[in-house]
Amino acid sequence: MSLARAGSVVLRKHAARPLVQSRLASSHADPHHHQDHHGESSHGQDLSFPKENFSSHVWGKSILAVAGVIAFYNFAPAPGEDNYISRVISHYSTPSEYWQKLNEQHLALSAQAQSDQLVIAEAQMPPVHRYRYPQSLEQYSPHLHAVGRSVDLSSVAVKTDNA
Repeated sequence: MSLARAGSVVLRKHAARPLVQSRLASSHADPHHHQDHHGESSHGQDLSFPKENFSSHVWGKSILAVAGVIAFYNFAPAPGEDNYISRVISHYSTPSEYWQKLNEQHLALSAQAQSDQLVIAEAQMPPVHRYRYPQSLEQYSPHLHAVGRSVDLSSVAVKTDNA
């Protein structure tokens, strides 16, 4: 059997199956379920709920919370007023001059680190001029050169690669 024919057989098998399989069980098969959704209990128990009115504990706690917020708003110190809480906060807080100095120091160190990073990123090896025949530097004639046209090669040393 060819590969294309085998692939088509596999695809036909998968295409015959539905993508979403239906449930074979029904929720209506249970006789107790049918009675539960009408508010009746099949076990004979009566479902009772507490009475809904404004005398529950939630309303009392809500009223106390609102009264506490109103009292705090009325008796809280004004923003410019000196009090115990503001003195404690100012005593334990760090002065703004310290944070300004620390931020300036961080900025200077960040700028230095960035310039160091640029030096490293732009670093290059020094250019190396390689000649195919370095012996040609030694094969020049010192005669028959015009004045100022000759190059002084006395300090040039030819390196050989030993590798």
